[in-house]
Amino acid sequence: MERRRVPDRVFGAGEEPDPRFSLANERTFLSWIRTALALMAAGVAIEAVELDVEPHLRLAAAVVLVLSGISSSLLAWFGWAGSERAMRAGEPLPSSAFKPLLAGAVALAGVLLGLGALVS
Repeated sequence: MERRRVPDRVFGAGEEPDPRFSLANERTFLSWIRTALALMAAGVAIEAVELDVEPHLRLAAAVVLVLSGISSSLLAWFGWAGSERAMRAGEPLPSSAFKPLLAGAVALAGVLLGLGALVS
């Protein structure tokens, strides 16, 4: 008896890839989840700790980091699914425009905190 694997949209088509590639894809997914958790924790910490930073800019930086973390966790899932489907279909792995956006968001949070420290 064959076990049903979910999501069917990912596992329902193509051929089973080499397990090493699927496991590497899962490790990448988990790395993005850890990154998402770190971004959200940083955003919460910025607001929870009394920093000598202008409050509106501190809040803006915290919001940018928390939203980046939420986005990272969602895109980690879609990245994992897209890569798994591509491997099963024997197609090239998809690329993502998210990585430069994430780098920009983290840089923006840093700029906001830097400006907030200068203004206060």
